[in-house]
Order: sequence, then structure tokens, then C-alpha cells
Amino acid sequence: MPTTPPGRLLGSGRRADVYEIDETWVLRREREGGGDAAAEGAVMEHVRAHGYPVPRVRPAGSRTDLVMERLSGPTMLQACLAGTLEVAEAGSILAGLLRDLHTVPALHSTDPAARVLHLDLHPENVMLTPEGPRVIDWSNTEEGDPGLDWAASAVILAQAAVFDDPLATAARTMLAALLADPSPLTRPSLTEALHRRASNPTMSPEEVELLDTAEELILSVRQSG
Repeated sequence: MPTTPPGRLLGSGRRADVYEIDETWVLRREREGGGDAAAEGAVMEHVRAHGYPVPRVRPAGSRTDLVMERLSGPTMLQACLAGTLEVAEAGSILAGLLRDLHTVPALHSTDPAARVLHLDLHPENVMLTPEGPRVIDWSNTEEGDPGLDWAASAVILAQAAVFDDPLATAARTMLAALLADPSPLTRPSLTEALHRRASNPTMSPEEVELLDTAEELILSVRQSG
């Protein structure tokens, strides 16, 4: 069973909460008993050993709990909203992070083409620390075709871009920068990413309804890229 939270609540996402431990470490706890913290931590240590920018992790003794290095700095989304990071630059940074990740060999798969995939890389899962960007929230990680990772990020941004929200224009600009080189994104990977997004239990009916329009936007951006 999860232990009592060690400190004050620092933030919450769709599926997890982050608590303070001390000045060096935080605890991320999945709600409703979800997640596999040990497996997620192993992937993070694997990509970190290959030079990829992720927080350090340490065992927490619970399937739902992951102890991570405490990072300083805003998320990429916060920096864009504050005007300290250009939206197009943010999209280019995301693209660079995907390209760098897909140079890391799989941890378990014997398929030489398989790579570590994040599958949820978007502006709220990148923290801009004084040492550079750090990628967080590896709870969706898998191994497989890098095209699926590109498609997953594109779907998230496109969904925001077609939503009736003040951030829609920024999301569209970021999507265009992400897909400036459209070659990593394939139609089969996009179909799979859209299917997974529609099946995600955290999606509202309104968000699911936007996926067809999001797909049209992605294909339009991809064609013009």
C-alpha cells in the first residue's frame, strides 16, 4: 500500500500528484493504484545512461510511487505563457527531444529497429531547468516504432490547436514547428496514435470529438512541411 504523502502537494496532473520530500527529491504518486513505478524508473535510468535529459530516480518501494530528482524551472508551457520562450522554438525543442530519444536503443526489445518511446511528450512534460530541458512523466513509455512517438505528440498539440481556447493559435504554431520535418510521421503511426488517444479514459467526450478535426490539421501541416 502507498505510504502517507511525505510533504506538501506541489502539483497534480490527470493521473498523478507530486509531493515534496525535501530540497532534492519529490514523490510522484499515481492515483487509483495505477502505474508501474519500478518499470518507469528503469526506463528513465536507461535513457539517462545514454545521455538523455531526465531526472534522476530512486526506488520508492511501491508500484504507485516514484521518487525523482527535484527540478527547478518552469514547464515549457509556463515559459511560453510567460513570454520567455517563443512558441515556435518550443515546437523545435520538442522535435529535437524526440529525435534524441530515438537514438536510444530499446531496453528490452530484441528488434534492432525498436527504440524507447515516451508517448506523452508535450509542453507540460518538459521542464526548462538552468541545465537545459528535462523530460518528465514516463508513465506511458513503450518500445517500438519512433513514428508512433511523433504521432502521439502531434495529436496532443493538434487537439489543443482545434480546441476553442486562447492557446489554440499557439498550439498550431508549435505543431508546425514540431513537424517542420514531417518524415518521421507516418499514416499508420498517426492512425494508431489517434486510436490510443480516443481510448484514453482521461479524455472527455468533447476532446474525443475533436480528434477527426485534429487529424485533418496534422495531415495539412504534414503536407505543407
